[in-house]
Amino acid sequence: MEHAREPSPISTVRCGESLAALAGSADNLFETRLTRGARSASAVPTPDSLTQDPHLIASPGEALNVMEFEPVARKNLPPAHYGYLATGVDDDGTIRANREGFTKFQLRARRLVDVSHLDASVQLFGTTWETPIVLAPTSGQKAFHPTGELGVARAARAKRHLQLLSTLTSAPVEAVIEARGEPVWYQLYPTSDWNVTRSIVRRVEAAGCPVLVLTVDLRGATNRETLSKSRRVDTRRCADCHTDGIAFPGNVRKRPMFDSLDLARAVGIFPPLSLTPDYLKRLKDTTSMKLVVKGIVTAEDTTAALEQGVDGIIVSNHGGRAEDSGRSTIESLGEVLEAVRGRVPVLVDGGFRRGTDILKAMALGASAICIGRPYLWGLAAFGQAGVEAVLEILRRELQIIMRQVGMPTLAGITEKRVVDRPK
Repeated sequence: MEHAREPSPISTVRCGESLAALAGSADNLFETRLTRGARSASAVPTPDSLTQDPHLIASPGEALNVMEFEPVARKNLPPAHYGYLATGVDDDGTIRANREGFTKFQLRARRLVDVSHLDASVQLFGTTWETPIVLAPTSGQKAFHPTGELGVARAARAKRHLQLLSTLTSAPVEAVIEARGEPVWYQLYPTSDWNVTRSIVRRVEAAGCPVLVLTVDLRGATNRETLSKSRRVDTRRCADCHTDGIAFPGNVRKRPMFDSLDLARAVGIFPPLSLTPDYLKRLKDTTSMKLVVKGIVTAEDTTAALEQGVDGIIVSNHGGRAEDSGRSTIESLGEVLEAVRGRVPVLVDGGFRRGTDILKAMALGASAICIGRPYLWGLAAFGQAGVEAVLEILRRELQIIMRQVGMPTLAGITEKRVVDRPK
């Protein structure tokens, strides 16, 4: 029998087509309650969920794994908001591919190794982090819980994790850094107007961000059918909250990172269709921050980016929502690493749900891994405490598998510890 729970504060959030669209009314995200006619997000298709016991966890401490936060998040969220979180492209095949990709690799377990002391720390640009688990940039987190990015930042601070902040954040970078207690990395959607881009870059550099992460996927429109289906079962009027509309520029006008910026010449928030490697050089020449490129999945683009002097790569297909290539990021990681040849850090995101997933990526050569949906499930389910619990579970699972396969440290780990699954 399902545990009875008090309605979550998230039940007061508003409807929206996308998190970009949620930008329009960040200040009144929680002023409009779900109408009685709106059906639950539980009616929305869930491509990223696994079959779980019908019992919903009533507190973060009950969770056995990060997947157990997902059905609670789905219950708490309005259908359109949950649909945006869950959606991929077309029939969500690349979301599934990201998960299935991990099954194509096996860990080679050593037994006669001293694992009484573990060290899961990694170094990124001279900073040592206790864990390789990084919080990926995700848009408009107040769509999932009233504390939004600030709650996530406090969780990252409590658990000592690196946090990446999205351009489409619902809290200003300065406030997030204050909540985090130290600078965060900043993810940049460049827009089509260089003046807007340059203004944002200058602001985040002045705020103290040491690393700028340029997203280069999401080239043009994507066919997000799960999102569209979720909107069908959400009977509330988006316009009641999205007073500036759900299309650019109205959908970003009230985002804090676009305060006082002139968007008259901009035609979109995402990377311009004309983006080429020359843009990377122009951006790097504009700032003293390290420049990392997010969205690279091939050796050719890796080489082109390195030729422009970028400082790092994030292998990413935007959580399966950039294109329906059917190719997982863990399978793309190898050719990117071969092109890099150890010259810059290589991070990877996409489908990480278990400690074993993390260790496989690290054994293949990743510098760190990024998670997105799992910590948003935790946020939507239980706020900051949910995010902390997700991070704690993944850290614990990573430690367990490190011991079980005889890897006391991530430093010096080699690809000899992972093999392809026989076909």
